[in-house]
Amino acid sequence: MGEGKILVVGGGISGVTAAVEAAEMEYDVILIEKEPFLGGRVNQLRYYFPKLCPPACGLEINYRRIKENPRIKFYTMATVKNIEGGPGNYKVTVEIAPRYVNENCTCCGECEKVCQGEREDTFNFGLRKTKAIYLTHEHAFPARYVLDKSALAEGDLERIKEACKYNAIDSDMQPQTITLEVGAIIWATGWKPYDATKLDNLKYGQPGFENVITNMQMERLAAPNGPTGGKILRPSDQTVPQTIAFVQCAGSRDENHLPYCSYICCLASLKHSIYFAEQNPEGKAYIFYIDIRTPGRYEKFLNRAKEEANIEFIKGKVADIQQADNGDLIVIAEDTLSGKKVQQRVNMVVLATGMQPSLAGEEIPQILDVDENGFVIPSEAKGMYACGCARIPLDVMSSNETATAAALKAIQTLVRG
Repeated sequence: MGEGKILVVGGGISGVTAAVEAAEMEYDVILIEKEPFLGGRVNQLRYYFPKLCPPACGLEINYRRIKENPRIKFYTMATVKNIEGGPGNYKVTVEIAPRYVNENCTCCGECEKVCQGEREDTFNFGLRKTKAIYLTHEHAFPARYVLDKSALAEGDLERIKEACKYNAIDSDMQPQTITLEVGAIIWATGWKPYDATKLDNLKYGQPGFENVITNMQMERLAAPNGPTGGKILRPSDQTVPQTIAFVQCAGSRDENHLPYCSYICCLASLKHSIYFAEQNPEGKAYIFYIDIRTPGRYEKFLNRAKEEANIEFIKGKVADIQQADNGDLIVIAEDTLSGKKVQQRVNMVVLATGMQPSLAGEEIPQILDVDENGFVIPSEAKGMYACGCARIPLDVMSSNETATAAALKAIQTLVRG
């Protein structure tokens, strides 16, 4: 029977928080994550709200809590394939993809040095490439390399195995299927950036528009462990931009894309304006917006951005982005306050792409209820709960609050069972 165990699906900041909160109340927790590492999207940020902390600030404490708590067991590269049963007695089938690197790995990096094959760096949203054998980032937990066999060059496998002094390369690993017996399930599957290539008028990913990037790519450019070592540079020519346009609601509040407000995008662009001002005090930011939404105490952050960054706010939805010379771009919008058409030339454009639930468009167990947008609908009757951005677009602080609530609800299901 699975009365005493809680399954947490998703190992981002909210999933990790839910797991440690439940385990520290002396309940057994199994945490599964589809990526090779825990920590989710927070790992990819330069800073997160409300204190503008670096990712390691909150995550490393929780990693230590996981390592020190025998009640938590976690699996990475793992996905739920099937769920049977009911509250108090669920049987969950989980598939674990092969990492091809075993627990002997010390992250010495010798394998990476001799590898020639390359793959797109998904952690950095395609802004650079990694070797076929790679560590996603230096704070990766678990600290273990991953091998993408499909990206290997000829002779790579032999070179990698020879370079590894710890016999950590296991190219014969197979997918593994396990069955977990649990009493309650917390869905902490998080979010993914909306596909900006679907926004035709904003030109993301189109030839000649390399300097149109997304807000998460901006985070990676500003991050010290990012593709440019923390320098905000134009992708087309690696030069320092003097002007940047931030396009709000790129996919959000749009019935053709995401009909809801993604909550954090306005604040993210204000944060990016501060990043930009710190690196280039003479630079100018243009924020094209429908409404600037800074809920609750975040109104203070808006005032801080106005003080620290050189921002011109333009109330108007961007209709088009056109090419200029030298990689520059012309952002076209109507200023709804003045009624005038704006054609603003800038060096770079950052799209505030919306937050879409990770489960949107994915194959999910029939027993799980989601709304029309893919957000999880919690069900006490089913012993299933949701936290963080699996439930609604949220910031990190609010995600952690919902994670603690979900942990308490899951424990109540076990107690009632």
